[in-house]
Amino acid sequence: MLRSSFLSRMIPFDDNINFHKVIAYAIAFHALLHTLLHLFCNYPRLSTCSYDVFLKYAGSALGHTQPSYLGLMMTSVSITGVFMIFFMGFSFTLAMHYFRRNIVKLPKPFSVLAGFNAFWYAHHLLILAYVLLILHGYYLIIEKPWYEKTTWMYVAVPMLFYASERLFSRVLQDHSHRVHVIKAIVYSGNVLALYVTKPPAFKYKSGMYMFVKCPDLSQFEWHPFSITSAPGDDYLSVHIRALGDWTTELRNTFAKTCEPPPQAAAKPKPNSLMRMETRATGANPHIEESQVLFPKIFIKGPYGAPAQNYQKFDILLLVGLGIGATPFISILKDMLNHLKPGIPKVGQKYEGSVGGESVGGDSISGGGGKKFPQRAYFFWVTREQASFDWFKGVMDDIAEYDKTHVIEMHNYLTSMYEAGDARSALIAMVQKLQHAKNGVDIVSESRIRTHFARPNWRKVFSELSSKHEACRIGVFYCGSPTLVRPLRDLCQEFSLESSTRFTFHKENF
Repeated sequence: MLRSSFLSRMIPFDDNINFHKVIAYAIAFHALLHTLLHLFCNYPRLSTCSYDVFLKYAGSALGHTQPSYLGLMMTSVSITGVFMIFFMGFSFTLAMHYFRRNIVKLPKPFSVLAGFNAFWYAHHLLILAYVLLILHGYYLIIEKPWYEKTTWMYVAVPMLFYASERLFSRVLQDHSHRVHVIKAIVYSGNVLALYVTKPPAFKYKSGMYMFVKCPDLSQFEWHPFSITSAPGDDYLSVHIRALGDWTTELRNTFAKTCEPPPQAAAKPKPNSLMRMETRATGANPHIEESQVLFPKIFIKGPYGAPAQNYQKFDILLLVGLGIGATPFISILKDMLNHLKPGIPKVGQKYEGSVGGESVGGDSISGGGGKKFPQRAYFFWVTREQASFDWFKGVMDDIAEYDKTHVIEMHNYLTSMYEAGDARSALIAMVQKLQHAKNGVDIVSESRIRTHFARPNWRKVFSELSSKHEACRIGVFYCGSPTLVRPLRDLCQEFSLESSTRFTFHKENF
């Protein structure tokens, strides 16, 4: 909500995760400094100084009894401090990228300490750290009246903000919805596409995300995923890549309810465009009855993200790496619905495409004074050919209905040979002939041509600044951190050197 307000110009709400990390680093640094000063400064000096010096400087505060080093370590202050350091160290370690993404491969039985589940549950140990912090500040070594113990004052204000936010979210915003699964597709590349019913009160903008829970896997875990359906669609869709333990288990669970394609009897070729779809798609047209095949799904949201502000710009440059294309698919669908000829008004029936197939529903045109960007350039960079099957229906719809070329798509396959290579040139020639003859790209099996290697981003920005002078171009990126700095630097460079203004936004991926 605040992301779309005027406060976003002064406060970087889109950098909330980076801000969270900075606070964590600051806490870790000062906690370590605080501990070292106690262990190697205060405690040794209090326990080893002469009794006269002790009485002069600390005798009245410590009851005129000089403690030993071990005695100081056995006080409630030291014990609560040690436990706080343990809980924070354990939580912070499992929150690191290598542990959270399960990149570090620990041997059994320590393998349970890597992955998103370990990170999520370990983070809740920080609640105990807050409790220990209050006790740590109350039971001091130096005796003070209760009204001079001020730790609770420093803790109360942030805890009040946090509790108010959680209460507001739960009471007014975070009520969950049980949804029915319309269709589930398991694609190559370990991607699960879920199409679910849309709750009546679920209002969202393109670019937003929602939380998904599967009680059959866990009663407590909610995971965020970008919404890939358009606001005018009467269903909700998400595309989930199996990267962690929970997403892998969800993918495997739905794979059991899916049937392989007819050609699955033969061994599929590497990178072939193969997928499995739910049996309920054709076997049982009644959604309520077909739910016995699927795990229960709950959703919560929607929640704001940087891409939701795409309507503020004249021109869009959308850049997605791999599964990072998901936030922008909803934007393209929304713009496409606005462009489609003869789209019915609210309440009329519209046959739209879902995952490359037709699904009936009510669609809302882009009327009502809704402002759309003049042009949108979408660059999708992926290593796997099979990735293009995820949004094949969207690409075909753009080629079919976007007669004025408002949306310009560029697919890049980086696993092929570099541009200019003789082998790449041969493939490109065959690709061009096939596209000219049948209108279908042999790589993506859609109507959108596929490029090889990686985009020349400097050339892309140069062409955009020349083509759209004095325009505001919103650059939205979702993917690995490798492209964040190059794209941000190019935005700043071309904004200074031309009349075009580039504004960079990145999704937390």
